[in-house]
Amino acid sequence: MLFDHLNEDNFLLFAIKNYENPQAVTKEDFDKDLNHFKYIKRLLKRYKNTGVLKTHLLLNHFIVLYNIFGEAATPMLFFKIEEDLWPTMKTFIMFLGKFPEYPKSSIHDIQPDLNCLRELYQIYKEDDGKKKAK
Repeated sequence: MLFDHLNEDNFLLFAIKNYENPQAVTKEDFDKDLNHFKYIKRLLKRYKNTGVLKTHLLLNHFIVLYNIFGEAATPMLFFKIEEDLWPTMKTFIMFLGKFPEYPKSSIHDIQPDLNCLRELYQIYKEDDGKKKAK
């Protein structure tokens, strides 16, 4: 099966093919890991509606997804998350260094969320400052 374009019919198979979690032994474990997409979506919607960005929590969910799905997490995220949430999502993906340079596509035209980027770099600066203080 080709995965040039993710859709409802091939998403689950694509997820299974790219799933790499040694601790997961049951279908329930796999389903729990898939829930991270739902959590990210919920937190991004909350940010869009209220302006409250749960940066650390979102980072944790993104990191978990990339740890278990690898680079496949990026197309899976763009499939699962609504387009109006893409700018903020893209900002997290770029911050984590997971945004693909190639092949060029329409996702490269999405402008990052500058407020989100400021918050992420603030965390980065705080963590960097703590390391230097040690």
